[in-house]
Amino acid sequence: MAEIRDDRSQGLLTAFEGGEPAGRIVYFTLDGQQAALVAVHTVVEPAYEGRGIAGSLVREFYAMAAREGVPVVPLCPYAAKWAERHPDEAPAAPAGLVEAARARVAADPELW
Repeated sequence: MAEIRDDRSQGLLTAFEGGEPAGRIVYFTLDGQQAALVAVHTVVEPAYEGRGIAGSLVREFYAMAAREGVPVVPLCPYAAKWAERHPDEAPAAPAGLVEAARARVAADPELW
């Protein structure tokens, strides 16, 4: 079982196995009238693929957002597919937030 740690200042949710980084979600916080957590990339190191790490990361990302009372905008293709398969754990973000997240990425491509 991977240990998952959030580093909000770096925008990284990282899974560790045996003390080694096994995968991560790169994200940013959308601030404004309604805040959101925006998943940009989900990456699993090749040596750890096929162990369910990406799914565990996305599940924790949604749980973290729920604890904070904010929605998730899954711009990351993996996170978006995971959300489609798990609608009970991954409520859809309002369309306005999705557009705001896309606009923020367009304005600051380094977020992508």
